[in-house]
Amino acid sequence: MSPTRDPRLLVVAIGSRALQRGGGPGGREAWLRALERSLPPLVDIAIAGYRIVVVPGAAPLEETSARSSRTVARPLPLDVRAAEAQGLAGYGTQQALDGLCRARGVGIPVAAVMTRVEVAPDDPAFARPTRPVGPSYSATQARRLAREHGWTLLGRAATRRRVVAAPRPRRILEADAIRQLADAGTITVAASGGGVPVIATAGGYRGVEAILQEDATAGLLATAVAAGRLVFLTGVDRLEVGHRTVRAIGVEHLSAAEARALTKAREFPAGSIGPKVEAAVEFVEAGGREAIITSLPAVGAALDGRAGTRIVP
Repeated sequence: MSPTRDPRLLVVAIGSRALQRGGGPGGREAWLRALERSLPPLVDIAIAGYRIVVVPGAAPLEETSARSSRTVARPLPLDVRAAEAQGLAGYGTQQALDGLCRARGVGIPVAAVMTRVEVAPDDPAFARPTRPVGPSYSATQARRLAREHGWTLLGRAATRRRVVAAPRPRRILEADAIRQLADAGTITVAASGGGVPVIATAGGYRGVEAILQEDATAGLLATAVAAGRLVFLTGVDRLEVGHRTVRAIGVEHLSAAEARALTKAREFPAGSIGPKVEAAVEFVEAGGREAIITSLPAVGAALDGRAGTRIVP
């Protein structure tokens, strides 16, 4: 029997555009500073009594130079890379939230959970890899990598990038543990960057060469832990129809059917906000109370119904 949906339990997915980057050089240190600048509104809503599961985007890993023949010869498996990125994102988010709670004088615990996400071994995405990962390679390097590692590399004549499968997430293996932590009042950081993709085998779960779509994982996690609401944080306070055109109109409320129709009409492009809208629709159709798309500064007002775009069944 699935747990009862709790209107005070939120799954909050933080997109990369939600963070206040500021000026100066980028990289890991800039990302950590952006977390510290951007996450106070999450502490505010935790203090207000919401129990929160946070799903951060991928952390910036140090990219290896394509010119290093040693590194190219021994690439890490993608599930290991996903675990590495998830660990950094979870740690950075945990550190930022814990520091902000302490600065406010509140004793809310923060924990990060390494999260595995089961996918189907026969998912059609494995036969048609499309998700680009890693650096660009010369045509010569690309031929060698395809021969030695079986990679699929696509691109223009001069350079190629590896493309991998992006299967649909089917099950969050740590969902029960995440729910228990949230029920105990812990701000729980989980499934960072989409989680680690695994398949079930006779000998247990095995990592696979794939990348998971972060928004789809967040939506599945929200359903798995029986959250009342799913919140996507991005760089805008609410969605717009006709975005960046003279006919742009802010949207406060959409039914699932309306959201699907607007997505089909390409109002919410697949390369930007589209995956969030799709995950929001699937969450409410699976029994969620509502999904909200908004910005970090506006999240408190959005939970009170004064900001954001709400998608309902």
